Amino acid sequence: MKKTEKVSTTVYPWYTDHYLFVILGYAVLLLLLLPLLAGCVSKKEPSGDGVTTIVFKHGKIAGDPALFRKLIDRFEARNPDIKVKDETLPASTDEQHQFYVINLEGKSSDFDVLSMDVIWVPEFARTGWLKNLSILIPEDKRDEFFPGPMQAVTYKGSVYAVPWYIDAGLLYYRKDLLNKYGFPPPRTWQELVKTARYIMEKEPQIYGFIWQGKQYEGLVCNVLEYFRSNGGDVLRNGKVVINSPENVEALQFMVDLIRKYKVTPPLVLTAIEEPTRHIFGSGRALFMRNWPYAWNIFQREGSAIRGKIGVSRLPSFPGKSSASTLGGWQLGINRYSKNPGASEKFVKFLTSPESQKTLALTIGYKPTRKSL
Repeated sequence: MKKTEKVSTTVYPWYTDHYLFVILGYAVLLLLLLPLLAGCVSKKEPSGDGVTTIVFKHGKIAGDPALFRKLIDRFEARNPDIKVKDETLPASTDEQHQFYVINLEGKSSDFDVLSMDVIWVPEFARTGWLKNLSILIPEDKRDEFFPGPMQAVTYKGSVYAVPWYIDAGLLYYRKDLLNKYGFPPPRTWQELVKTARYIMEKEPQIYGFIWQGKQYEGLVCNVLEYFRSNGGDVLRNGKVVINSPENVEALQFMVDLIRKYKVTPPLVLTAIEEPTRHIFGSGRALFMRNWPYAWNIFQREGSAIRGKIGVSRLPSFPGKSSASTLGGWQLGINRYSKNPGASEKFVKFLTSPESQKTLALTIGYKPTRKSL
């Protein structure tokens, strides 16, 4: 007689059904999210009306942002198939740099065109974050730009950005107060201190000299100007010479501006460009070190110091030459951009002679092209 097979009658615990329910729930949720996930990884395409939108990341535009927007509107009018969304980053260059590093390292395609400080291009190009833009500036066209900016955007013989505008440190001064008390613009740092201390006694409501002293990239620019204006340097003939007597004297002078001569308020130790501009622009300082962009802002209608200021090269130590840090901004394209063609058109437009001239006249950005 054949043996009867035993049928299992095992009863599974109650939580087995619970786990099955959870698994089914996750499966349903995944199915619902698939369209969204596909949308996140898919390439950007023109909208139904054939318009491509590119995102332009940049620092705060000097002066009236509406003037810059008019320039973008001009580009859009000539390129009706492209729309530009410009997004402003924090004023601090360190914060802008951090934003780019975090997003580019994560291969983000959330922005297409980016403005970069003069020292960032080689760094970003070396890490592979920028699109090669040699096609926008062939070798026979590179001489149209000043050598410094052109060198800044070139990495291993290729161009990874286009020079947009130039910066150089300048001395702003209240010419009305200098004329009132019979002082010329200072040619040495010691003359600046003497003039500032005298006028501060007569005008106790103003600071003598303000500059960018916060611990950030802008302070490095200031420090280098004191170094070079005292005959110092950082590198010489391939050797590090930063710990030289000239540099030590220059740094001590910066400290003395605050502690010994008291012509610079301690607040500069937390100040970047914009706070110092606001102080000087409100008529509360005699001298200020800043970039060229501030000039047009001070000359606008309604400015408290309109027609009362002058600008000159920075002072130097006795017997030495004036020195200004060469800065500036360049336009590049995110390597991970889904709209490289439209981005190239926009970069080419913003760095054209026409656009650079417009920016110089309306905002005060100094052109990178020799012809202007």
